[in-house]
Amino acid sequence: MSSVLYVCVRPERDAADAEHRSFARDLSITNLHRLDLLHASLETVEWEQYDGFVIGGSPFNVTDADPSETQRDVERDLERIATRALAGETTALFTCYGIGVVTRMLGGQVTLDHPESVQAARIRLTAEGSADPLFGPSGPEFTVFTAHKESAAAPPPDAVLLATDDACPVQAFRVGEHLYATQFHPEASPQDFADRMAVYRASGYFDPGEYAATADRVLASSVDGADLLGRFPELLLGR
Repeated sequence: MSSVLYVCVRPERDAADAEHRSFARDLSITNLHRLDLLHASLETVEWEQYDGFVIGGSPFNVTDADPSETQRDVERDLERIATRALAGETTALFTCYGIGVVTRMLGGQVTLDHPESVQAARIRLTAEGSADPLFGPSGPEFTVFTAHKESAAAPPPDAVLLATDDACPVQAFRVGEHLYATQFHPEASPQDFADRMAVYRASGYFDPGEYAATADRVLASSVDGADLLGRFPELLLGR
């Protein structure tokens, strides 16, 4: 059985704990190990203990004009994970904020031109995505939750575009064989996302005055990103 480490980059404890539970459920790992980069250093990780890493979302943005030192430290640690995945020393799946960190690290552009409000988005696989061992079985389309202010303007150099939609041209890419990044949230069920909305109600992802209507729409949605996450441990067994 493969061993996975969930890497948390959310400052809000309730949202962080809930996201951990979501990843554990969809990865089918009862005791999913966790590293909270807001409170612990990547230096504490015994790399050889883990076959792969999943990196959760965050309200941080790489386009922030004046990031805190805490955010800078988090981004340096995320880049270290990405560097190891590029070298084939581990396999990593970055979500949400993490796709921006990886895009910038690889020399790509992160832009505010393609925001997506809170919604269940229909994602389309590219031909390369359909042939990918992690994404392919989900295709040709699947539905997941999105809510973001920034995104990659285009896949960064050497990246393979795996998924897109009408609002956001880069929903997922792969670099090499072991580094994946998604703009969307594969782990969130409708209840998960509705609960997360309560934490980030005043964070600019949706109109707070439309909170009840937005939550109702989220709860009425149907998503199937869990299938993708469920294949991640299987992918690690083939490394």
